[in-house]
Amino acid sequence: MDGVAGDRVYDGDGAELKPGFFDRENTIAGPGFNRWLAPTSALAIHLCIGMAYGFSVFWLPMSNLIAGADTAACADIGFFQALTTTTCNWTVSQVTYTFGIFIGMLGISAALWGAWLEHAGPRKAGAIAALCWGGGLVLGGVGVMTHQLWLLYLGCGVLGGIGQGLGYITPVSTLIKWFPDRRGMATGFAIMGYGGGAMVGAPLAVWLMDYFGQDGGTGVASTLIVMGVVYFVAMGAGALSFRVPPNGWKPEGWQAPASSNGNGMITHGHVHLNVAWRTRQFWLIWGVLFLNVTAGIAVISMASPMLQDVFGGALVGLDDTSGGLTAAQQAAVVAAAAGLVGLISLFNSVGRLFWASLSDKIGRKNTYYTFFVLGIAMYCLLPTWGHLGMAGLFVISICVILSMYGGGFATVPAYLADIFGTQMVGAIHGRLLTAWTAAGLVGPIIIAMIREGQLEAGVEPALVYDRTLYIMAGLLFLGLICNSLVKPVGHSLHMSDEELARERTLQKDSGVAANAADAARGRFGVTGVMAWLAVGIPFLIGLYIALAKAAALF
Repeated sequence: MDGVAGDRVYDGDGAELKPGFFDRENTIAGPGFNRWLAPTSALAIHLCIGMAYGFSVFWLPMSNLIAGADTAACADIGFFQALTTTTCNWTVSQVTYTFGIFIGMLGISAALWGAWLEHAGPRKAGAIAALCWGGGLVLGGVGVMTHQLWLLYLGCGVLGGIGQGLGYITPVSTLIKWFPDRRGMATGFAIMGYGGGAMVGAPLAVWLMDYFGQDGGTGVASTLIVMGVVYFVAMGAGALSFRVPPNGWKPEGWQAPASSNGNGMITHGHVHLNVAWRTRQFWLIWGVLFLNVTAGIAVISMASPMLQDVFGGALVGLDDTSGGLTAAQQAAVVAAAAGLVGLISLFNSVGRLFWASLSDKIGRKNTYYTFFVLGIAMYCLLPTWGHLGMAGLFVISICVILSMYGGGFATVPAYLADIFGTQMVGAIHGRLLTAWTAAGLVGPIIIAMIREGQLEAGVEPALVYDRTLYIMAGLLFLGLICNSLVKPVGHSLHMSDEELARERTLQKDSGVAANAADAARGRFGVTGVMAWLAVGIPFLIGLYIALAKAAALF
């Protein structure tokens, strides 16, 4: 029977077992490592899984895979028949369930395996995330190729969702420990990649579909398979390059502050996952994230049709549209509204780094106060901008809202570390992401139902969003209340020295490492430049494309 003594593991014969390549022990940084390499590993993973926000480019092509399908015969096909049919095209609504499945699986997998990830380390967790997300896209491509909807759900949805969950939380705990002096900025860098993943992945997917569809067909299957392989390689490289700081490591010359901005919100203890998720603080922060995301995701899900309904021909400089729009004018309106999607991706991404970095200066709680107060003002002003025909201010307000939507995601890991300590913040963050899953299901449903109800009641299309936007402002007010109630966790809930030592033993990291004072003092050098270029160049290309598309709005 195997046994454990300190950090050493022995087999039944008393022989010491050496750690495997993917084990956490083999990722502890040496003296030549530089901590500014750690964010590049995180960005390599998040830029790949962030393609989740760009998956909408596949929906229409997926609904037209079978040329010449009998429309009349397929009109009444049920959901379960659609799972295996090879003669009828899927509907857009049927393929969009894929998004709901992998967002659902993201929250579930992060909650289930967050504690395991803390012990396994980022290299092993990141490698499994790469296998699940990349392999899921390949399997989904096979599903499209064989026209089996259930295989698309299983590959991109279930398997890809597990990769999403593990990949999303893998860098969090590691980066927070590398940057105790800049927790918000560190997680902002990583999670910025998730917000910007669509800027990189969506144009790549469109280009690949055009390339593979040159000889007829949509090119969706080949695109999914190729992107799956590319993402597996990129995420695998990020996972293999992860390093964790030895226990007791801190930046040279840095001392932990006694409190945060004088309000004592940063704890010096550590709360175990099994205790943290039962505290009032956890559920208040869960509510903060849920309400912020619900309001933001409602705008994301309806941004393009909202802009078209509210402003119509004014988007392309047409003052009088009483006689209707020509086909060419309607196409121009659609193209202008599509530019908003690129602009949203930009602010969703950059807002993550901006707001999370700002939270290092003003505190996490004050940052969320800013989100809710400014968000309430923006949501209440949107109907006014619409009534006055002020499209520019309408778009700017949406961009500010979406920057705070992304900023909420990037700031919350540091918020959790402040309240519960850093030892198990990755696992606690995994549990908290169930708020995202819930918001992803509730937000779009709310705005869609209210929109349909308003239209059925005969409300003009330009006015159907007013009530929804005021409701979103009300949700943000509830979030403001939840945030105001967050207080520090009592010392009685912190892990004792014995419990902390036991937890670190499970991480093969008990006690202060002998090399903690000398670890990670290496120069940035050529390796650092190459690593940042590897993740920076794709991001900048995506940024350029997003800005070019957004220019159509102005």
